[in-house]
Amino acid sequence: MTRVRSKRPLSSWRVLSILSLTILISLIGLSYSYFGLEDGWQGISWDQPQLLFAALVLPFVLWRGTVGEDRRNPRIMIGTVAPLLRSPGGLRLKFRDWPGILRTVGLGLLIVSLARPISTIYPDTSEEEGIDVVLVLDLSGSMAAVIDKFPEDLRRLLPPKAPGLRPTRLDAAKAVILDFIGRRKSDRIGVVVFGKAAYVLSPPTLDYQLLSTLVSKMELDLIDGSSTVIGDALGVAVARLRKGTAKSRAIILLTDGDNKGGGIAPEYAAKLATVVGAKVFPIQIGDGDTAELQQGFDLFGNPRYAQVDFPVNPTLLEKIAYMTSGQMYVANDAEALRASLHDVLDQLEKTSFEATVSSFLDLYRFFLLPGVLLIALDAILRTLVFRRFP
Repeated sequence: MTRVRSKRPLSSWRVLSILSLTILISLIGLSYSYFGLEDGWQGISWDQPQLLFAALVLPFVLWRGTVGEDRRNPRIMIGTVAPLLRSPGGLRLKFRDWPGILRTVGLGLLIVSLARPISTIYPDTSEEEGIDVVLVLDLSGSMAAVIDKFPEDLRRLLPPKAPGLRPTRLDAAKAVILDFIGRRKSDRIGVVVFGKAAYVLSPPTLDYQLLSTLVSKMELDLIDGSSTVIGDALGVAVARLRKGTAKSRAIILLTDGDNKGGGIAPEYAAKLATVVGAKVFPIQIGDGDTAELQQGFDLFGNPRYAQVDFPVNPTLLEKIAYMTSGQMYVANDAEALRASLHDVLDQLEKTSFEATVSSFLDLYRFFLLPGVLLIALDAILRTLVFRRFP
């Protein structure tokens, strides 16, 4: 007696058939997304691209569901295998690889869906009037100082703070910038943040939704805030405006300190701004060298505050404004800060330009639905057609 598996020998024809069916079913599954998206395939990016590495298991899933499935079939004891090898296969034998193929393709579509493909759609350009503005925001440690006067409409733009915590200068700056962005229609806005070094948070753009998201996530620990490199920050802002086409270009500097460190002197950065035709409008947050700063918590869990020295240099800010034909402002509270920002825009002449506002389309559902259907079909076939009885 010979112990054999109830399967036919693996042939190159079967391997070719498995691969061909996998490609065919994949194309059928992708056809829904292709015809449903029309132009949505342009400019695709991924929200969770690291999940695409999960597709590395698909070859194993395909092998396990087709060729590997034969090894799990029940075994029988027979005297000779010759009659079985010569016998014609039935429909179940011919279609035995379909469930594994359906499962593999369905799982692949689900992986693509989880990676969240996003299509960037560019509508027709339109003629707009606006200015190019770069907001330069100080993220040094002094921005944690308290600023109590805070209008309610601005407070609503920020997440609620824990009980006992008072709003900070950074809270005021973030709320005012969010309010400022929300009131823009055709002004291209960029954001530069600085502490010990200067970084571009966003180049000038009309994508206000993206800007609002980036600004709302700014925190003091985002960068090293041990210094205040005003000169470097202005230099980075000038570089962002250099290639702009707007007639009016403005740099709005929001800071509460003096220049410390950096490789570019603020005065030299101001000269660079004049070369590209940009005006600098410094806004000094706070009016003195001392301010209240949270110093931990007391025994009852309440925040403790103390007066801390934060040297400011209004003379430097006035000089920067004078050199670039701008204007300096002093904002003691959030409302004054908001008024300063809007006063800057009232002084600038708007320029006509072609604006292209991009929109985004989340494509995950175009892969989720066919993926779920294919896996459901695999389960149905295994339950009703290819059910095994031990």
